[in-house]
Amino acid sequence: MVLSGASSQLSGLGDLMHMPAPKAIALRTTGATYPGSPEQVGAVRADLRGLLDGCPMADDVILCASEMAANAALHSGSRLPGGQFTVRAEIHPGDYIWIEVEDNGGPWLEAAPDPSRGHGLDIIRALASDWGVEGDYITRVVWVRFDWDAGVISRT
Repeated sequence: MVLSGASSQLSGLGDLMHMPAPKAIALRTTGATYPGSPEQVGAVRADLRGLLDGCPMADDVILCASEMAANAALHSGSRLPGGQFTVRAEIHPGDYIWIEVEDNGGPWLEAAPDPSRGHGLDIIRALASDWGVEGDYITRVVWVRFDWDAGVISRT
């Protein structure tokens, strides 16, 4: 091992060695399965709230996750006795948030315009960076992606 000259080559790094390390930002993931009833939507919101702490778009993410969970509980096979739906979340701080809801499938019907009812997919379309639906009559996954916008102030 040759160390001669190492101190002269490293002399300018002394100040760098004493700088604090940047705060580590860790990937956060979760997944939970809920009974297929509308009463579970509040539990979905509560479970995501803590996971999204410090996220600048937490309110929008939670709103869209609530809409997806409500759709699963009201409009899919998950609403039948013994039905359930699963919510999965990945939070990549500074990059993006991915939320998906997997339900027990069923027929996919476009909602007819009805001013007395909300349309969750319209909300998702307006707020999410990207979204989609995959699956079939047996199992369906609705997902949303939110690109992290560090310039947005958190409303949580």
